[in-house]
Amino acid sequence: MTAPQTAGNPTLALACDLIARPSVTPEDAGCLELIASRLTPLGFTCERIDGGGVSNLWARRGTARPLVVFAGHTDVVPTGPLEAWHSDPFTPTERDGHLYGRGAADMKSSLAAFVTAIEDFVADHPEHSGSIALLLTSDEEGDATHGTTLVVQALKARGEALDYCIVGEPTCVSNLGDMIKNGRRGSLSGKLTVKGTQGHIAYPHLARNPIHLAAPALAELAATKWDEGNEYFPPTSWQMSNIKAGTGATNVIPGTLEVLFNFRFATVHTAEDLKRQVHAILDRHGLDYDLAWTLGGKPFLTPRGALVAAMEKAIHQTLDVTPELSTTGGTSDGRFIAEICPQVVEFGPVNATIHKLDECIAINAVAPLSEIYRRALSNLLTPSDPA
Repeated sequence: MTAPQTAGNPTLALACDLIARPSVTPEDAGCLELIASRLTPLGFTCERIDGGGVSNLWARRGTARPLVVFAGHTDVVPTGPLEAWHSDPFTPTERDGHLYGRGAADMKSSLAAFVTAIEDFVADHPEHSGSIALLLTSDEEGDATHGTTLVVQALKARGEALDYCIVGEPTCVSNLGDMIKNGRRGSLSGKLTVKGTQGHIAYPHLARNPIHLAAPALAELAATKWDEGNEYFPPTSWQMSNIKAGTGATNVIPGTLEVLFNFRFATVHTAEDLKRQVHAILDRHGLDYDLAWTLGGKPFLTPRGALVAAMEKAIHQTLDVTPELSTTGGTSDGRFIAEICPQVVEFGPVNATIHKLDECIAINAVAPLSEIYRRALSNLLTPSDPA
């Protein structure tokens, strides 16, 4: 185990500087100040839009359209037991050709690559058309209530329009360049409480068992085919995650049944559509129930167009790889940005170790990641120039 050899690799050097800052959500640990110090000399106006104990940065160079935005987060998930790591999670360490540390893949290498890509691009094109911006938060891995969404609200309020956004989430599966996320499914959760009447299990005629009452409706919900999906999305999924009822005794019919469930849904539905269908099924079965809904995120989709083409070209130019377009996985801050930006994609390193012990990124992927982002900028802002 050794310190990474960063000479001649500015992206790796910056990634190490960021990893060394213990920015466990929602802490930023000075990451945004470090990034702003690199952007300001390039002509960026750096604005902090903090709130609720969360640090947010909006940095922009230029005022013209189109506006290309890089988006990401400085916060990382907790490390877990330190003794289970093979090296300190906040001491960047090179081992077997990989850079180890919390945030190495999710997503401090992407942040470093954003910065060095912009530095290289501006050096080559100081008078480029359009504008470049970074939208960074320290609240993506946590509650995500005062982070990207707060910045989006501020930009929306002053009519600041975004054209293209590249989110640096780790999207690749086996090798850098093999996958771009061009959308994400929505997440809609429900807490269903079915009401019965508690009683002695030997006298069922004096009670109403909510488990028995709810079972046919739950079976119908589980068997329902909500849609066929579409070209980019798999079919909508409804899954129960928890069922709870009873007192713990074997001779008591419970008075209530609680069910937690979640939809992961495609753009062929709205959350309101799904809510109506669920209520219709429950009502048809004559249940006495309460149902509380939580919309975790709306689905978003960027079909093939200028941004997808620019990213595909950049990846092919750099790695001679043709990426797969995918909408798999959980939610990301892309769902907030899509409210004010018509084209949003996610692209970053291999995600095999994210949130795990000994999180890492292949060192030979760090510089190419920066090059891909640089070429994407060139493809979008200086399309007539060779990237």
